[in-house]
Amino acid sequence: MTEEWLLDRSSDTPLYQQIHDRIVGKIRSGAWPVGTKIPTQRELAERFGVNRSTIVYALDELSADGLIQSKVGQGTVVANNTWNVIASARTPDWGRYVAAGAHRPNQQLIQLINKAEENPAILRLGTGEPAPELLPARAMMLSLQNSAASLSLSYSEPRGSLRLRETLSRYLLAKGINAAPSSILIVSGGLQALQLIALGLLHDGSAILTESPSYLNSVHVVQSAGIRPCGVPMDKDGLLARRLGSMKRKTDAAMLYTIPAFHNPTGCLMPAARREELLHVCMHERLPVVEDDVYGDLWLDEEPPPPLKAMDREGLVLYIGSMSKSLGPGLRLGWIVAPVPVIDRLADIKMQTDYGTSALSQHAVAEWLETGRYDEHLSGLRAELRRRRGYMDTLLNRYMGSRAEWSLPQGGFYIWLRIRSPIQVRRLFDLALKEGILLHPGSVYDPGLDEPYLRLSYAYASFDQMELGIRRLAALISQLSGDNTQEL
Repeated sequence: MTEEWLLDRSSDTPLYQQIHDRIVGKIRSGAWPVGTKIPTQRELAERFGVNRSTIVYALDELSADGLIQSKVGQGTVVANNTWNVIASARTPDWGRYVAAGAHRPNQQLIQLINKAEENPAILRLGTGEPAPELLPARAMMLSLQNSAASLSLSYSEPRGSLRLRETLSRYLLAKGINAAPSSILIVSGGLQALQLIALGLLHDGSAILTESPSYLNSVHVVQSAGIRPCGVPMDKDGLLARRLGSMKRKTDAAMLYTIPAFHNPTGCLMPAARREELLHVCMHERLPVVEDDVYGDLWLDEEPPPPLKAMDREGLVLYIGSMSKSLGPGLRLGWIVAPVPVIDRLADIKMQTDYGTSALSQHAVAEWLETGRYDEHLSGLRAELRRRRGYMDTLLNRYMGSRAEWSLPQGGFYIWLRIRSPIQVRRLFDLALKEGILLHPGSVYDPGLDEPYLRLSYAYASFDQMELGIRRLAALISQLSGDNTQEL
């Protein structure tokens, strides 16, 4: 129980009165403005650590005071006349402002997932980040201590630290990408890269083609800029390049967004031939490409084919990279490679929004790339991910062999699992969450998906958690499909 909900049980003031006063305080401070839906009786009882009867008494007092009221279909909300009771002046109706905001709210499922991830007791079977023990926190701290003399905490130039951009230029050359420092923009993670591209290069109402399913559907960063994602079918080798021409003409799409290396959420790797075909079609259609390569360093079997950007001879590809999946999501550091006029445009917008990516993160990444520590870390990370992938595959064969089908990815974090029984994945999500297991339903990545899919990740859960989670998942699937042979 947090201090926010802690009651003074040694006080002479009855518990119900303390609860009443605490809620009045939230209303008076504006934390719970007019129209706010307050937690249910059960939730309040759990938070305050009291019986529901005590909560009922406190809520009855609040209702009698005119502070709250129950509305059919809405639950109990802060009433319209609240501020006539506790103050002489009304405060703004923040609920109306929230509803009017230009940035679209996240999907309800994503909001539930984000909320559940705050709970350290949750078993996370689909989380798209490395487990904390896979990240080099201590080594990073020592590195920063040893290089503190060269650290600057001043603003960097609009494109980002010149030292880091020069270092990235050499790093990218090993991938076949010839990028001068002037054609690199440092950003605060891959999401900001997408936001800058949407705001700086596309107009309201534009369409952008992407794989179906796609990570792009799970975030509303481009949708909030008025951009419409349009799905292109996939097969085991990724996006069907031959469909791009007709899809572009049908949707009047302005760009293509694609994840060729270890696609999120399917984990598939686009082979070299398909990449060449995709780039050929896009050049013919004059369709710019946004290549998201944030998983490119996480190959587990053999190095992937060169990025699309390495084959780009016409400046058609905007390339996004990031350290979030390999070195640490908390660094919030990524980059865009693009023609200089595009970099200038996006850098100008970035300076208007955050005045530059963290100087500390830029220093740390430059240090790790220059000293070879990043390559050493990648070697160990790949080995551990390889072990985890193999173990999850073993568990799936043991518990889910007759219930689902999947392909083993060659890199990245994800296994795209199709459940053979026609169950309701949202019901599965809810049941699993009640048991403390967090899933990522396939509908998050394709709202029109008509088959039951899950995105599983072997990067976050421990080996023991994987075993427990997959075993319980198989039991819940059996329960929903009417097969009671699996032990619950």
